[in-house]
Amino acid sequence: MFKGRKLLIATKHHKEQVIAPIFENELGVLCFVTDKFDTDTLGTFSGEIDRKEDALTTLRNKCLLAMKANDCDLAIASEGSFGMHPSIFIAPADDEMMLFLDTKNNVEVIAREVSTNTNFNASKITNVVELMAFAEKVNFPSHGLILKPSQNNFNPIYKGITDIDDLLKKFHLLLEEFGSVYVETDMRANFNPTRMKLIEKVAMKLVESIKNECPSCNFPGFSITKVNAGLPCEWCNSPTQSTLSYVYECKKCQHQKEVLHPHNKIKEDPMYCDYCNP
Repeated sequence: MFKGRKLLIATKHHKEQVIAPIFENELGVLCFVTDKFDTDTLGTFSGEIDRKEDALTTLRNKCLLAMKANDCDLAIASEGSFGMHPSIFIAPADDEMMLFLDTKNNVEVIAREVSTNTNFNASKITNVVELMAFAEKVNFPSHGLILKPSQNNFNPIYKGITDIDDLLKKFHLLLEEFGSVYVETDMRANFNPTRMKLIEKVAMKLVESIKNECPSCNFPGFSITKVNAGLPCEWCNSPTQSTLSYVYECKKCQHQKEVLHPHNKIKEDPMYCDYCNP
C-alpha cells in the first residue's frame, strides 16, 4: 500500500532526521520535506502564536494543509505539548503525538508517548549567576535557549541560542532595557536533542502500529483504541487501576480484539491496590 510512494514529513525543525530513516526502511516510502507550508502558523512553543486547537486536531490540520500545499496524499506530522505530567503532578513532561495520514486509502494512524525525560523549564532572572545556573540545569549549550523581556512580551525575542557569548550578549541587551529577562528552554526539535530522541521513539511506535494489520480485512493500523483497567490485586484479588487489557480496533471494518495482560502481569502489587493500600 505504501511502497514507492512519496511521504511528506510536515516539519520545519528537522524532524525528518529521525523520522525518515524509520519509515523509508520499514514501509519503503520516499520521504521528503518542503517549505511550502509553515507549520509554525498553527502555533509556536515560544508563545508568539497560540495553538488554537488540541494536539490531535492540530496534527490533522498540519498534515492536510501541508498535503494541499504540496499536492500529495501521504503525510506525517508530530506535535509536542509540555507541562506537568498527567499523573506525576510534580514532574514536567513531554507529551508527543504523531499522525500518519493517507488520504488515498483513508488511513489514519496515531501514536503517542508521554515522558518525564525533558528539560522543559523557564524562569525570570535578573543576573548572570542565575542565568548560568539555569543554563547548566537545562543542558545548555547542547540544548537551545530563548530569551525575551517577560513571559508574554515577545518584543524582542531571541530564539535558538546555543553559544555562550551570544547568550550573554543578548541577556545584557534585554537586562539593560527591561531590568529582568525571561529565559526558557527552546523546545523546537532541532534545538532540543532530548525531545528529538522521544520523537524518534514515537516514530518507531507509529510505524509498528501501521504495520499491524487487521486480522479480519488486513487493513493497516490495527491499533489500541481502549485501555481497560482492572488488573487484580495479588493479595485481595480486587480490581486495581492498573491495565488489565488493550482493545484493538480496525478503522475500516471495525473488527475488535481484546488482548489480556499486555504488560505480562496477571496480578498487581498490593501497593497499587485501593483496598490494601488506600
